[in-house]
Amino acid sequence: MSGIRVALVDDYEVVVRGLAVMLRTYRDRVEIVELDANTRVGGRVDIALYDSFANPQGDRSQVRALAANPLVDKVAVYSWNLDALLVESAFANGASGYLAKSLPARQLVAALEEVHRGVRQVHAGVPGTKVVVGDWPGREEGLTQREAEVLALITQGLSNSAIAEHAHLSINSVKTYIRNCYRRIGVTSRAQAVLWGVEHGFRPDRARVAHPLQGPETLP
Repeated sequence: MSGIRVALVDDYEVVVRGLAVMLRTYRDRVEIVELDANTRVGGRVDIALYDSFANPQGDRSQVRALAANPLVDKVAVYSWNLDALLVESAFANGASGYLAKSLPARQLVAALEEVHRGVRQVHAGVPGTKVVVGDWPGREEGLTQREAEVLALITQGLSNSAIAEHAHLSINSVKTYIRNCYRRIGVTSRAQAVLWGVEHGFRPDRARVAHPLQGPETLP
């Protein structure tokens, strides 16, 4: 049996590349055929895995558009947010599976296989499990995935209230993440944080990587 053909989708190339590395030892079961940073899936795939890092959640139009792409057989949302209403909205938008970021690689691959077989469900992992996988902007500076996501949204120009809505966080949580970000990167104002983010890869990319071990294609 050949591996499931998967496209990894996020606005940040470092994120999809990190996810591809996470899955590299399972290439006999999952074939990563395309990485898409802020662009449409360009080749036929069995599953498009939509990473919610600094992206709208599964209840927004991006997942609906991905599910409507004739080149994509199924869409799976990959997120920290497991709120029941958010999951229900993602399924209503056409998602075929909802996968928690707490899943270790082995369980993530098994979940993708379930999605491929047509089993529509939430794969939540073990409650309380913290799995640090993949890559994200600012990881080398000590930023957690959640802190990096908030900083990416700040760099994109979103207000605190917009970040809370975008990432399904409370305003207090957003403020806490922002304070942590400032401390870790050594800034004291939003303007300084935006400048730091621009200089350290926190603006969305635009690239398609048709062969993940090679370089990005040039897009119009």
